Amino acid sequence: MAEPIDLTSTKAVALAALSCLDLTELGDTATEAATLSLVDRAINEFGSVAAVCIWPRFVAAARAQLGAKSPVRIATVVNFPSGDLPVDEVVAETTRAVADGADEIDLVIPWKALIAGDEQAVRDMIRAVRAAAPAPTTLKTILETGELKDPALISRASDIALEEQADFIKTSTGKVAVNATLDAARIMLEVIQRSGKPVGFKPAGGIRTVEDARAYFALCKEILGVGWVSPSTFRFGASGLLGDILATLEDRTPSAGQGEAY
Repeated sequence: MAEPIDLTSTKAVALAALSCLDLTELGDTATEAATLSLVDRAINEFGSVAAVCIWPRFVAAARAQLGAKSPVRIATVVNFPSGDLPVDEVVAETTRAVADGADEIDLVIPWKALIAGDEQAVRDMIRAVRAAAPAPTTLKTILETGELKDPALISRASDIALEEQADFIKTSTGKVAVNATLDAARIMLEVIQRSGKPVGFKPAGGIRTVEDARAYFALCKEILGVGWVSPSTFRFGASGLLGDILATLEDRTPSAGQGEAY
């Protein structure tokens, strides 16, 4: 178990959020220069984020900049954001990303197929990507909970991901109308609790403030107990959260523009 987070201390929450942050640049117009600027922000005087989450085409450059021994991991996305690519294309994306230096793969499941009742399509996708990215590569499955909507379907998607050996279940791409919510988080955390497996959880999209982080940490404590949250079990997927974390730790007001949705 990790050191418990003092949820009554805003600075303690901010430090924990920093250590669990997947600092994200998945904008449609992202450039290599912007991505490498993000990488430069991943380590600061208060510590480092858990990972940077970036487009596959920038993984090699980020790896070159970070080096082999950086505490910051490189996450990238596949089948993103639509979830509609053929399995062989997603496997190719994954294989290339791992070869380029990705430590973590965030896979969008074929959620439209799941809504249509085709669970096997979801299993086949996760299984193929898991084979292309075996341990120690971390596999996170993006369920797109805001599009699944039905609590029973969110629960079922979570169960399938765990059964197919995902390391994390993640709420969202950040590219749809409804992204991370505490309601979806509760469903997913309860699936993890019932499974008894050492699986992580990642809310993503729309998480902007330390107060948002506190709410998710409190929910994890309620469902999975004191000390469950750590970078190995919990991540935030966000672009704007770092600004509020640093403002909190530096005792200042966040500057304008530090609230991007993802």
